[in-house]
Amino acid sequence: MKILFYLSFLSGLIFPQELHLKKGMEAPDFSLEDPNGIRYSLEDYRGKSPVVIYFYPKAGTLGCTKQACGIRDSYKQFEDISVPVFGISTDSKEDIHKFVKQHQLNFPLLSDSTKEVSRAYGVLKSNGYSARYTFIIDKEGNIFDIIEVKDVTTHSSYVLGRLKEIL
Repeated sequence: MKILFYLSFLSGLIFPQELHLKKGMEAPDFSLEDPNGIRYSLEDYRGKSPVVIYFYPKAGTLGCTKQACGIRDSYKQFEDISVPVFGISTDSKEDIHKFVKQHQLNFPLLSDSTKEVSRAYGVLKSNGYSARYTFIIDKEGNIFDIIEVKDVTTHSSYVLGRLKEIL
């Protein structure tokens, strides 16, 4: 009985609440700041371009660093197709600032310290961190794809490939 309790407890720490968003649904709007206080809102891109939003658990951890550096290294390709990429975590702006500076990241990482956006997208885990999911939002503001990221090293190229289907 104790084993079942502990397994249930641990799964709540590892897995997010069930994703309630589906492909084709309107993406929840958000307005978050990067470490420099620049505010980004999804609504600003509606009717202009697709948007990539990726949620990551914790700045500076091995997986999050590999994922962010992969996007950094291919960011020119996202710019060439005019698709902004936003990384979102529940980290503080101070922690994100250190992460950006340490790895010379060239795209916006946004702080969801209130956890409202992670909750709205259904990726908030019971331990307070975001699960590793990517949402590709089409030009109209609808969810084109939801990707549970399993391989952080190929994440960027996979997302670029998926974007070719809506451009």
